[in-house]
This record gives sequence, C-alpha cells and structure tokens, in this order.
Amino acid sequence: MAVWRVFIDTGGTFTDCLAVDPEGRLHRAKVLSTSALRARVASAGERADQVRLEPAPAVPAGFFRGFTFHLLESAPPVPPPIITGYDPGSGLLTLDRPLSPLPGAARCELRSNEEAPLLAARLVTGTWPGEPLPPISMRLATTRGTNALLERKGARTALFITRGFADLLAIGTQQRPELFTLRIEKPAPLYAAVVEVAERLAANGSVVLALDAAALEQLEAAAVRLVAQGFEAAAVALLHSYRNPAHERTVGDLLRRAGFSHVALSAELAPLIKLLPRAETAVVDAYLSKPIAGYLSRVAAALPEGALHVMTSAGGLVRAEAFRAKDSLLSGPAGGVVGAAGAGRRSGEEKVIAFDMGGTSTDVARYDGDFEYLFEHRVGDAHLVAPALAVESVAAGGGSVCRYDGFQLKVGPESTGADPGPACYGAGGPLTLTDVNLLLGRLDPGRFEIPIDPAAAEHALLTLREAIARSEGSAPEREALLEGLLDIADERMADAIRRISLARGYDPADYALVAFGGAGAQHACAVAARLGVHRVLVPEDAGLLSAAGLAAAVVERFGERQVLLPLAEVEERIGPWMEELGRVAAAAVAEEGIPAEEIYVRRRLLDLRFTGQEATLAVELPEGGAVEAAFAAAYRALYGYTPEGRPIELVALRAIASSRPAELLAPAPAAATDDAAVAADPADPAGHRRACFSGRFREVPAYERSGLAAGATFAGPALVFERHSATVVAEGWEGRVDGAGALVLDWN
Repeated sequence: MAVWRVFIDTGGTFTDCLAVDPEGRLHRAKVLSTSALRARVASAGERADQVRLEPAPAVPAGFFRGFTFHLLESAPPVPPPIITGYDPGSGLLTLDRPLSPLPGAARCELRSNEEAPLLAARLVTGTWPGEPLPPISMRLATTRGTNALLERKGARTALFITRGFADLLAIGTQQRPELFTLRIEKPAPLYAAVVEVAERLAANGSVVLALDAAALEQLEAAAVRLVAQGFEAAAVALLHSYRNPAHERTVGDLLRRAGFSHVALSAELAPLIKLLPRAETAVVDAYLSKPIAGYLSRVAAALPEGALHVMTSAGGLVRAEAFRAKDSLLSGPAGGVVGAAGAGRRSGEEKVIAFDMGGTSTDVARYDGDFEYLFEHRVGDAHLVAPALAVESVAAGGGSVCRYDGFQLKVGPESTGADPGPACYGAGGPLTLTDVNLLLGRLDPGRFEIPIDPAAAEHALLTLREAIARSEGSAPEREALLEGLLDIADERMADAIRRISLARGYDPADYALVAFGGAGAQHACAVAARLGVHRVLVPEDAGLLSAAGLAAAVVERFGERQVLLPLAEVEERIGPWMEELGRVAAAAVAEEGIPAEEIYVRRRLLDLRFTGQEATLAVELPEGGAVEAAFAAAYRALYGYTPEGRPIELVALRAIASSRPAELLAPAPAAATDDAAVAADPADPAGHRRACFSGRFREVPAYERSGLAAGATFAGPALVFERHSATVVAEGWEGRVDGAGALVLDWN
C-alpha cells in the first residue's frame, strides 16, 4: 500500500515538516510549535462574524473549521471564537459569533486543538481537521521532554531508594555549580516524596538484607498512600542493583499494582555502577513519563498502528510505544546532527561541524566519519546515564532577547519562544536577534510565513537605546548597537563550537561548518571566521534540515557490558564479549521489524582509563586488537601527553547495531561530490537590497536560492533568500552552488 512518508522536527518555536507523497513528490510545511498559524486581518467581512485574511493562506476550503481565532493586539475574548468556515479564494474567514469591535488591519492566530505534528501533516497532505489522515509513516523528533523538564511540568514523582540513602540526590556530588558564588540556590528536586526501602545488596550483588514480607507490607502501604495523594510516577533506585536487579523488579511490580502509572527501574535504564547517576536517570524518566507518553499517544492516535517512530538523543529511531523519556532530551538536536552529516557527505565533506541555529537555541556537534557519543550527559538540572550524541547547546537563537541590564548588553539566555515571539511578530514581544537581522536589512519581511511588522522591531530597538541612554548618558549609534548585539551572539555560538572541538583536541579549521535551522545561515560566516573555519555549507532546505535528518536516520540499539577490570586481564575476552553484545543489539533492532540482512553492527566501543582515574575515553575497537596503542593515541590527542607505566582499566564495552541507511528523500544528483564536473558560471542577482555590512548600509546583490543552478558563483557581501531561511554572505567570502545543490561559502 502506498503511504506518505512524513518527517517532522518539533522545536521550541517552530515545527518543521518534510513529506514525500506516494508519487515521490516532496512537500514542505512550517508551523508554530504551539500548533498555530499566523495571518493578517486585512479587513472586516461583509458580516459581523467574518474577517478577511490577506494574503489568503493556501489551504483547502474549510480547512480551518474548528480552529480557534485569536487577535494578537487585543485582549482575547473568553472563550475565543471558533472558526466555522474558510474560503481560500477570497480569504474570508467565518466565525461562530460576531466580533466586537470589528478589527481593521490586525494580526491573528489560528490555533488547532491537535498537536503541531498533526497540523503539519494535515497541511502537507491536504487533509481537513476531523478527517482521517491518509496512510502515513511518520518519523518525529521533539523537544517536548526538554521543555517539560526546563519548565518543571512533569508528573508528580516519588523516589524509592535503599534505606539510609533518602538524601542522596539532595546531597549529590557536592560540586559547587558556580565556584565563586557565595549564595547558591539549589533547584528543587524533580521528585516530591522519598520512600526508603528496607533492603540491602552487597557490592557483588549478594543479599545482605532481604526484601521480606514485612518490608513489602510497609512499602505497599506507603505506595497506596502516595497514589491516593495524586502521585503518578515512581523511580526505583536500589544500591548495587546493577549487579542484581531482583529487588528492584519486585518493588516495581508492587508499585504498578498499587496504581502508579509509570515506574522507572534504574537497573533497567542504566545497568552500570554508581547509584547517584542511576537514581537521577530513573527520576528523570519517571518525571517526564506523563508529558512524553501523553504527547506521543495523541500523535499516534491519528496514525495507523505502528506508523510512528521517534528519534532518540543518540540519533536512532524507536517505535513510539517503546520510547523512553530518558532518551528524549536531545531528540530534536540529534535530527539536525544526522541531517548535517548527510549534507556533508553529499558535498564530499566527511568532517563537518553541525551548526543548528533555531528560534530558541543553537546546537553544535562534530561529525568525523561517524557520530561522537556521550554516555553520561546533563540537560538543565538533569544528570542522565543514557546514550546521546555529543551536542553542545547555547541559549542563542532567533528569539533570544536583546537587553541592557544596567551594566552591559546581553543576548539571551531568555527567549521569546513562539508566543509572543520577536517584536516583529507583532504580538508584543521584545527585541530579539530576528529583529536585529531584520533591522540590518538581512531579512526580507515579505518572505516570512507569518505577518511581519518592521515598525514594531524599530520601536523595540528605540526602547533599548532609551534604556542605555538613561543609564549611560548617551546611546550607541543605531547600526553600531545592532552589529554589537550580533557580535555578542556570534561569540557565544563560536565558544560553543570551541567546546566540542578545541577543548577535545580537534581543530575546527579542519572541518566544514554546516549551517542550518531558520537562523544558522544568517550567522555562519561570522561564526566561522572567529574559529578559522574556511568553508561553510548551507544545504538545500537548510531551514528544515532537522526534519531531513529524520529521513536519513536509522533504527539503532546499544548493547553494553560493564567490566571494571585491568585491560591486561581481559584483553583476550574482548572479542567474544563484543560478539555477544552485537547479537543482543542486533536482536533489539530486529524487534522493530527490520530484516536480518539489513542489520549490521556499526560501532564497537571500549571505555578505557588509566587505573586510578575516574574519567574514561571511548575508543573504537581497533582491527588486530591493538587496544593499548589505540587508547594511548586517543589520550595523547586529547591531553597532549601519555602517562608512562600506568596500567589501563577496561570500564565498559558497547556495541551499536543499526539498520542500513536508506535515502528516503529524493537522492542528490550523481555529480554531487564532483566539483570538477560543475562548470563555474557567475550568477545574476535577482535584485539588490539595502543592508548593513561592516557598520554601514549599502546596496548588495540579492539572489534567489531557487534560481542558482549548480556551478553558479558570486562574491560577498551578498544575500541569498529561500523559503525558510536566508544566507548572509559576508565580505571576503565567495559563494558557489555544488553538484549536490548545497551553497558552498569559501573564505579567502
């Protein structure tokens, strides 16, 4: 049966969608992650219950039926009007009751009661709300878990832990989060109650204190009481359970019978030594269970059974029903990294730095023939033991607020998100980086898919200048202030790239920068120049590349084994252990319905360290088994030296099995990586725009991305516009289009 293949990335501000219909045609959509579309009210209709939108959204007649209507410039009526009809020919929108007063020119929002991925799927397939979607296979990346964690909107959670360790997570590692801060305010824990379990295992997993009938009776009484108080999720973390999970399983079964809707067992989620990170991982998984499970169930309910796969933080795909909340926190950024790696390969670049600048944050990662993984990572206040791509995030995006705190200019970390959005969205938002780029002439207000008000951005800038003048006695010149705000943001983003490259022993100058997201290409040249990077790639559909990454993603599973023994004692057993882990991981991939011939073990990783150290290095299992030499080389690359005469400890083994990659979007042209086959041809600009470069406004050529054929060349300063993003080509940079359709910018 022919199906639609739909790839959706839900970010903090926008939800991006790419889809391939049964005939192989590509479709695109971008909606607000609040599940809304914005439009402009051109005038009142002929009746009091009608308004006219201009330009008229290009959707089927009646598509907006059942949506709620919200005017952004005025106090909303309660409840808001419901849309009962829409005519795309005239742009006439009919509501369930008259509006009073009737609006003139105003901005409005049309909100769906479905999740944003379903709204995007309806737009690309042309399916009315309320009607069943056509057969769809959907791949989804989402920041829903991250947002719920940062906003503290998870399930009411109880922690069940070995007796005597009730305060373990409150004590933590006792590391000071800010070394020189005198008054440290620790965030509240994610759990709201702690229950001590009368049990104890020895370090080898043997039973010291049995979980007997009396202990279970006390535990059941506590569990029933908590459920009656409204607790929904439970995290179970018992001492040394990674050696013997029997007690945790018994407690988990009891808690489910008592009525907890979600129970997270630390030994299942992170079967490794260290009680603290295991417990923290279980708490995060339990806390986020309700928002994640509810969100995915609402999306899956509109799709055929088994048609929804979700991207994990490690860049692999999992069936929605098998997805765990602990694997969700870098789901969205992981899609971008996979997409950037694919874009680099198509343009002949095996070493790339992914530079994903969206509306809320910027995510960067390094790709060098394969992905770099972390097996312990932090997101906000959460510490997790779970596989994840090594992504560094910084709170600098198009929606980052530009402000003056009385002493200095700041960009972020506060963000406006989708609501109210930047000042130019016309919903009362503050000055943001999007407004700054707009006021510098680097964005075309007519190309946004929502109404844009440059005057509102100008007013927000004036407010900022007045605040500076009140404090300093005078304000900087307009252009100097705007470019200064860009410099602050660009330096913060460059510093994030230094942390994933220079800080780990890699020179960013050896990599190409793949710029994507709605704002990435606007800042790529400036960020690259700060790092000494001489090549920037802006792939096709750069504004939707995270969604494209879902099309290139594979079904993936990890097999892992903790060892904690000297390398010299176990080196001969590494091969058989890896074979066993590979079979376990491959079997987990096969459970997703992947044929055996399409499954292979892609990575074999060893976690090693010198005896007496705590930190480990992940090393690929070398051909021929020269493990010690491979570890010494990796250690020297990172730290600049190798200790002599120190024995090496093997901490853990990991095997990564996956399905074989398949190109689900239209493949790139055959000459994608053969630049010699693409004849250079100076490009003709579609026109010129007045934009600010190097502190002054000037007329610069503006190109249409769709009009640049392979081989087209041009020099900066210049602007390149496309549907979902714009590229700023700085002075000293030269642009060309390669055989893969990517815009290649080279710095001379």
